[in-house]
Amino acid sequence: VQLQAFGGGLVQAGGFLRLSCAASGRTFSSYAMGWFRQAPGKEREFVGRISESGGSTYYADSVKGRFTISRDNAKNTVYLQMNSLKPEDTAVYCCAASPFSIATTYTGEDDFGSWGQGTQVTVSS
Repeated sequence: VQLQAFGGGLVQAGGFLRLSCAASGRTFSSYAMGWFRQAPGKEREFVGRISESGGSTYYADSVKGRFTISRDNAKNTVYLQMNSLKPEDTAVYCCAASPFSIATTYTGEDDFGSWGQGTQVTVSS
């Protein structure tokens, strides 16, 4: 599956953005999806994951309660709604697809075989 993330931009602290990740192929609904981010000078980190059906989600503690992942399998798209943004949320965000049915609470990235190009999110203070 090929992925393309978009929707990033510049926003003030406290603001919101919604990222989208469009997938190609007709088997999108068989993939768990994840969002990751990488800030300058830092390692890539887990943001959240959603199950194949969208019925289960899990988030990093740093974004829990502020970010929401959803998906529309009819549109082959997964979303990341980001509210109450903070300057420390500034990073390149990318989406990834996993063909494996594992626990949604798994925060690793080794099961994700497809990665999209990232989209820059910058939060100003």
